[in-house]
Amino acid sequence: MGKLDGKVAIVTGAARGLGRAYARRLAGLGARIAVADVNLHSYEEFEAEARDMTGETTVAE
Repeated sequence: MGKLDGKVAIVTGAARGLGRAYARRLAGLGARIAVADVNLHSYEEFEAEARDMTGETTVAE
């Protein structure tokens, strides 16, 4: 059981840099993450990584 199980974190700029690092860490602690970024290519790469970490993703354009 993670420290953030049952919590939702909203992370902007999650496709690169600090936003990506925060999203990874929060997911690792058990939070469900909602992410947004304007860089669609990097975002799609992060989506695949997030799916591997959490088992689920949903993308909204």
